[in-house]
Amino acid sequence: MDVDRPADKAPDYVFYDSKMAVAAIDLQELFRFTHWGKSRSLDMIERMLKGTNLCFSVRYDGKLVAFCRMLTDFVFRGSIWDILVHPDHQGKGVGSRLMNYAMTHPAVRDIPIITSFSSDLVPFLKRNGFENREGLMVFQRVPIEYS
Repeated sequence: MDVDRPADKAPDYVFYDSKMAVAAIDLQELFRFTHWGKSRSLDMIERMLKGTNLCFSVRYDGKLVAFCRMLTDFVFRGSIWDILVHPDHQGKGVGSRLMNYAMTHPAVRDIPIITSFSSDLVPFLKRNGFENREGLMVFQRVPIEYS
């Protein structure tokens, strides 16, 4: 499990890049603050985590306060899902720091295109480098090549 404490960030926020840092029960607690994820059961969350390539999370005083996950082939495409920040930690830059942590992670930083299908987070995603394109948000590092 890789733990990152960015030097310029608040010392109480600890960033993780491992599924092992996320317990389904803790994630279920974050999901309850959303209109789209509050009905997710522990079994569903456990299966989701098992099938996810990468999980990124933030803890504050030991408590899970932010989360996102990525599905990817690690070469051409990735998609980011379930971007969550506990309401008590919103507006403090935690979500943007989590997105930066995920998008610059060594396992994905060279993937040319990362998408998100979140309609709820369009302004947030735009602030974090995504562009709104025909029903999805796209973070594009290099131009798409068509043949």
